[in-house]
Amino acid sequence: MPSRKGEAGDGAGPALLQLRGVSRTYGERQALHPLDLEVPAGTCTALFGHNGSGKSTLLRIAGGRDEPTTGTALFDGKVIDEDDPEVRARVAVVGDTVACYPDLSVRDHLRLITVAHDVADAEGWIDRVLADRRLGGHAHHLPGALSSGQLQAFLLAAALVRPRDLLVLDEPEQRLDPESRRRLGALLIGEKEDGVAVLLATHQADLARAVADRVVALEDGKVVASGDPATVLDQLGGHQ
Repeated sequence: MPSRKGEAGDGAGPALLQLRGVSRTYGERQALHPLDLEVPAGTCTALFGHNGSGKSTLLRIAGGRDEPTTGTALFDGKVIDEDDPEVRARVAVVGDTVACYPDLSVRDHLRLITVAHDVADAEGWIDRVLADRRLGGHAHHLPGALSSGQLQAFLLAAALVRPRDLLVLDEPEQRLDPESRRRLGALLIGEKEDGVAVLLATHQADLARAVADRVVALEDGKVVASGDPATVLDQLGGHQ
């Protein structure tokens, strides 16, 4: 992984990501009821639930892309703000959409990201990430020419070519074939070993079992179960 801007979260002190009494309403709709959540460095918390359960809302708050209606969202002890240079430098978000320049290739997009984050040996690192995500043969393609699975791999690559202490992922297994999902699991385990805090929303119980240290199950914006993956997923019957 490219060297990170900060080295917070060495196992001492507060968790890297802390949500305290966080909730979110949109008009009269309560998308997320008040909850507390902590993700220490070197661990993965998986959010599990149906579409509309509140997972994506929670991820947007954790990544600084939305503000809670109540409560406080903290990254490394500071209120999360997407416009904060430290958040931009140390928090990487993998969503379900990507904003692309229509005339720039996959490689060109990754180059822009490495320039923005002052990544050393950028071209070599881009080559490694493209190979790992099985995009080496598509480096000069436009993102619009990629298949849905390749586009998902590109979204992951865009996060992996930059430094990060917190990695926020919204159902990254979507549209991936079984081998790519296996590689995704190995990738997330590697992220934890590098000391990254990982917050993951997923529909895949197998992925949660493989990589998560904690599973938080959501339903209608409320936490209905929380604990170690085996206990929570068994309680849910392995799926939602």
